[in-house]
Amino acid sequence: MLNISIRQMHTLLAIQKHGKISAAAKSLGLTSPAVTLQLQQLEQELGCQLFLRSKSGAQPTEIGEIAIQTARRIVNEVTSLGETVQAHKGVAAGTIRLGVVSTGKYFAPRVIAAFTALHPGIAMTLVAANRSEIIQKLHDHDIDIALMGRPPTSFRVNATLFGDHPLVFIASPDHPLVGKLDISREELAEQKFIVRERGSGTRSSFEFFMADTIEGMRTVPTEMDSNETIKQAVIAGLGIAFISGHTIEQECQAGRIAILDVVETPIRRQWFAIRHANRSATPALQALDDFLRVRGPSLLPVMSKPYQAMLPVQT
Repeated sequence: MLNISIRQMHTLLAIQKHGKISAAAKSLGLTSPAVTLQLQQLEQELGCQLFLRSKSGAQPTEIGEIAIQTARRIVNEVTSLGETVQAHKGVAAGTIRLGVVSTGKYFAPRVIAAFTALHPGIAMTLVAANRSEIIQKLHDHDIDIALMGRPPTSFRVNATLFGDHPLVFIASPDHPLVGKLDISREELAEQKFIVRERGSGTRSSFEFFMADTIEGMRTVPTEMDSNETIKQAVIAGLGIAFISGHTIEQECQAGRIAILDVVETPIRRQWFAIRHANRSATPALQALDDFLRVRGPSLLPVMSKPYQAMLPVQT
């Protein structure tokens, strides 16, 4: 049996995260020689080199990558054990690393505020990125739970549905298509478009919706990497955009953005709370899961009345 310590696992993860022994040592509150010794002892125990070390930093070897993935699982399980023991003692405590896709940052703070008001002993950190980046962080166990749309299919997950996610086409209030009913995809293809970057879930939904007409677009879409930039571009009259309805609450209410009446829209997607299937459900994670199932829908942004009238009726 291998004689490996949790401290060595933490050292391994710190070196991978920071890329250099000195930076890893600083993050761990140790000296560089102490971290180097920990790594050497681990490599001797495994009988393999885990990092290729150079002046530019430490890069994991193939075995190193496997060891890093294993270390993440071990550290997560030990953390889960500690939280479970605390919960058994009646102590409501724990830590949750929450990841959200870019659109989720418009409501994630109110989710955190409402949840921690009920569970003040649970600490939360928030990471926002595009869909592909959040999926990678979830896969690598860099986050505990992700709020996003379609669950990933490249690895096993546990997903909890907690609300609807409508996607709409928007334009500046003085755009010629504003007020027109039943706008077709062909009419949209004649317009200038502003789109999210590749890797974004909204971009994928846009390309799927426009699949039959996207090649016939009059102009090449302008790509922007944030919802805020896209909204400002639309307000400035640079084109129309396809965007999450949850990102435009204030602009619609202020009359700065109009929603277009495009056939078969709003497109209704869902929000899920997603956890890696290999990640044990700690009491803290289970509490968040239960909270989102019950309170999640009420914490999503509320749209203006004209917007609500466009939403399909649920049956």
